Amino acid sequence: MAYDAIVVGARCAGAATAMLLARSGLDVLLVDRARFPSDIPHGHFIHRDGPSRLQEWGLLDEVLATGCPSITSYVEDLGDSFALRGDDLSVDGVPVGLGPRRAALDAVLVNAAVDAGAELREGLAVERLTFHDGRATGIQAVSGARERARVVIGADGRNSRIAKQVAAPVYEDVGTLTCWYFSYWSGVQGEALELYLCDGRVVFAFPSNDELFAVFVSWPIEQLQSVRRDLERHMYMAIGAIPSLGERVRAGTREERIYGATSLPNFLRQPFGEGWALVGDAGCHKDPYLALGICDAFRDAELLAEALKEALSGARPEQEALTEYERRRNAATQPEYEKNVLLASGQPVPPDVLARRAEVRGDSEATRAYFLESEERLG
Repeated sequence: MAYDAIVVGARCAGAATAMLLARSGLDVLLVDRARFPSDIPHGHFIHRDGPSRLQEWGLLDEVLATGCPSITSYVEDLGDSFALRGDDLSVDGVPVGLGPRRAALDAVLVNAAVDAGAELREGLAVERLTFHDGRATGIQAVSGARERARVVIGADGRNSRIAKQVAAPVYEDVGTLTCWYFSYWSGVQGEALELYLCDGRVVFAFPSNDELFAVFVSWPIEQLQSVRRDLERHMYMAIGAIPSLGERVRAGTREERIYGATSLPNFLRQPFGEGWALVGDAGCHKDPYLALGICDAFRDAELLAEALKEALSGARPEQEALTEYERRRNAATQPEYEKNVLLASGQPVPPDVLARRAEVRGDSEATRAYFLESEERLG
């Protein structure tokens, strides 16, 4: 049997792509070396148009039902002597953000793909693509098992084996700018997304599943070795430098080890070729500064699914449809990609942002509008 599509990687980009393709009536095989549910040490805040896409797909309530709080408040302190707080940040009942643990989120997406008709194979490690006359024709697993498809989709992360095998061209390559460490505390009061800039560091925090409070801290990559030498001390010093946050975290209990992410290159890859395509971090990876990863993965899953539906139905030549996928992805992602790189590299907050903050200070409705505008939500 030959599938219409094989999706390699069943996390947020791959599972969403498989779900959308299966919902359009295509025969889809979704594979991953992991077994679900399983957690991964990645950032997991969803904002911008991510929550509204979950709502459109009929999955928002399922994600919230995992015990992930709906976040409708935002605290922002950009180091300009005051913090802004916005409340009631929702549009048509869709919250401004949510921070589900990846075990919970990925399980919801994988189950949705299976419910749509995709076949799931867990615990299957892909060794390589198979080819005929230069075109990808399927996959070969480490076990030796083979499967064929009209197109193979790499949703296997920034170190994508699929991308490396097809030598997908890389552009807008910036390299790693920051390192991030994070953990989870119980007994910490806080229902908002909190973002702080302090002494060249970014700190953001939010409530997550199991009544835990997540805190993420970044440092410039040049400081990695010194941070690593005494990680716990540096972590608590960074949190403690923000009095309102430090006091609450000290009153709680850290429930998990401190996780780290230190290889965070910024790049775009050409996301298609003969018989293959890339989605999510495999096609575009960004520093976590603006927390764009999951919302962009959802967007690109939609763009790729639309392109492949046209190509595989014969409504549009494959090359034309996938060229349009790359064009639409780049048009959507490059402005924020460039902004993210500038901020992660330590550039100051743009003056227009600081001026806008000062303008809305003290006006709750204007502050609410500021936060909703800055999220560029769909809905």
